[in-house]
Amino acid sequence: MSSDSPLISQLIELPLPEPISYLPQTWGWLALLALIGAVALIYAWRRVQRWRRNRYRREALQQWQQLNQQAQSSDPTQAVAALRELPELLKRTALSMPTNPPVAELSGARWQAFLAKTSAQPLPENFATQLALLSYAPAARLEQLDAQQLLATSRHWLETHNVAV
Repeated sequence: MSSDSPLISQLIELPLPEPISYLPQTWGWLALLALIGAVALIYAWRRVQRWRRNRYRREALQQWQQLNQQAQSSDPTQAVAALRELPELLKRTALSMPTNPPVAELSGARWQAFLAKTSAQPLPENFATQLALLSYAPAARLEQLDAQQLLATSRHWLETHNVAV
């Protein structure tokens, strides 16, 4: 063996580097992290509140789906019975709005005005009249109504009506 090669006893262990902290080094990063956390909490809280406020809308759409399935039935009496429940569904939905608008006594032109005012898009001019026909007219007169258009307009109103009146 040569004398210039180091012996194991002469080797020294290299020092380990100092541990690096994962915490930010300046208070600005902590402030930014706190701000982002606060914004995330506020956003989550508002989403939950909105979801809770729209519970009545989800329930109404679920009931509308059942009425739509019954209206598509091959049994005409079941289809007419489902269509007759449509005006009641719209009125109960309006009564369930979080802002509690005074809609219980509305009928005719005032009910049509309320529906048009809260709708995101223009409603047919005779929508309230057709709903009144569904509620009170004999079954023979209901054949002249366009059931698909009524169902589609009702669903659109249920999905997109504005709560703040």
